[in-house]
Amino acid sequence: MKILRLIAALVVFPSALQAEEKEPAAVVELGGAGAWISAGGGSSLGPSVSVEFSPIKNLSIEAGLSPLFGNGPVDWDFDLLFRRPFDLSKTVEFDPGIGPTWGSTGQFGAQASFEFMFWPWNERKFGWFIDPTYGVSFTNGHQQSFGLTVGLLIGIPDQKGPPLLFKRDQ
Repeated sequence: MKILRLIAALVVFPSALQAEEKEPAAVVELGGAGAWISAGGGSSLGPSVSVEFSPIKNLSIEAGLSPLFGNGPVDWDFDLLFRRPFDLSKTVEFDPGIGPTWGSTGQFGAQASFEFMFWPWNERKFGWFIDPTYGVSFTNGHQQSFGLTVGLLIGIPDQKGPPLLFKRDQ
């Protein structure tokens, strides 16, 4: 009887055979970051971690932290970006964003980001990203910087499970 129900379900719902694209509840981004100051020529490198989630459709919020190591003290850079995601294909997503940024060295400013996400599988469990950025400081000198972050995407699955087609026999 179970076999007949399974065959009937596959005939009525043939899309059940195909893996659906599943949006994760949140995305963790782990990578390496580099920043280059336009005037003065300083540069710094370091690890980067951020979390991105979508509270409403067509809006993603990303909070990120990067300790940047250069010639001076370590600069802990925190940014909060508001993004608008665009699906370029089933596996490529473009997420431009803008938001405030704060640094432990006293810098406060704004950052524009142009992130590309690459998801090789429809489940969106793992992928990779490249994120070029432009930043400007609102403090003295209005320092401008260019950045690049590259790394791994880890999708945190949504806790809502798929609807059950069959009741478990007891």
